Amino acid sequence: MITVFGSINVDIVSRVAKSPQPGETVMGSDYQLIAGGKGANQALAARRAGAKVRLVGAIGDDDIAGRALTELDPAGVDLSDVAHLAGTTGVAIITVNDAGENTIVVSPGANARVSATQVPPDSFSAEDTLLLQMEVPHDENRAVARRAAAAGARVVLSLAPFSPIDVEQLDPASIVIVNEHEAADFARHLGLSARGETAVVTALARRLNRTVIATLGPEGAVASGPDGLIRVPALAVTPVDTTGAGDTFAGVLAAYLDEGATLEAAMAKAAIAGSLACTKHGAQPSFPTRAEIEAAI
Repeated sequence: MITVFGSINVDIVSRVAKSPQPGETVMGSDYQLIAGGKGANQALAARRAGAKVRLVGAIGDDDIAGRALTELDPAGVDLSDVAHLAGTTGVAIITVNDAGENTIVVSPGANARVSATQVPPDSFSAEDTLLLQMEVPHDENRAVARRAAAAGARVVLSLAPFSPIDVEQLDPASIVIVNEHEAADFARHLGLSARGETAVVTALARRLNRTVIATLGPEGAVASGPDGLIRVPALAVTPVDTTGAGDTFAGVLAAYLDEGATLEAAMAKAAIAGSLACTKHGAQPSFPTRAEIEAAI
C-alpha cells in the first residue's frame, strides 16, 4: 500500500499566449478551478496506475474545499485521514502559455498545518511505500518518514518545490526525486561542481548516499544509486499542458515499485505516464490510467 503524506490544493488556471514577465500584465482565458496539490496529484497518479493509496493531508472550510477532492474520491483514494480545518484550502495560481509551459504560485492554506499525528499508528510495514513532497512542513514529513523507515517501508521524497535542505534532513528517504532544475539547485546548495544532468545526478547520489532520480522533461529521466546509472526515455508527444507531469512521474514510479517492479522498469513506466499527462489540459484530469500507460509502451 502507498501512503501519500502531502498537500491538497485547488488550482486556479488561466491560459495565456505568453507568460508574464516581472511588472507585466497579460490577458488570459476564463479561469478554471481544478483539483491539485502535489500530495493529491501523486496520490491520484498512483491510484490510476493501479496502486492501493491512502492520502493524509488537510483542506479548509472555505467555499472551494470540496473542489479539492473531486477527482480523488471517485478514483478510490482513501481519504479517511484528510483533516478538515478552519480556514482556507491551499490554492495554486497557474498560468499556462501556448507552448504548454506553466508558472505557479502556491498559497498553502491548510497544508501549512498538516501534522504527522494524522497518520494512524501501525500504518506501515516492510511491504509499504511512503510518498512525500515539499508543500507541507518538512518537520512533519520527517516525523512520518522516520516511522515508515523504522517499519521497513520504502520512503520516496519528491523534492518539489525545491527547498535548500541539509543532507541529514533526508535521512529517512531511500529515493529522492528532482527535476533537472531542482537537481542543479540542490547541487549548488551542496557545493557540488558537476555539470550536465548525468554528472549532477551521480554527484548528488554519492553525496546523499541514496538513489537520486532526475526527471528531464522530453528527455525522460536518469537515476543514480546502488542500482547503478539508469536512463529511460520519455514518450514523444506534443505538449498541451505540462502541469502535474512531475507528480505523475512520482506517483506512477511509487505504484510500480510498490508492486515489486525494478527501479528501471518503474522509471520507464513513470516516464511514459509523465509524457501522457502533458497531452491534456489541467493536472489531475490529465493523469493516465494503467491501461493507457501499458498501451503506450
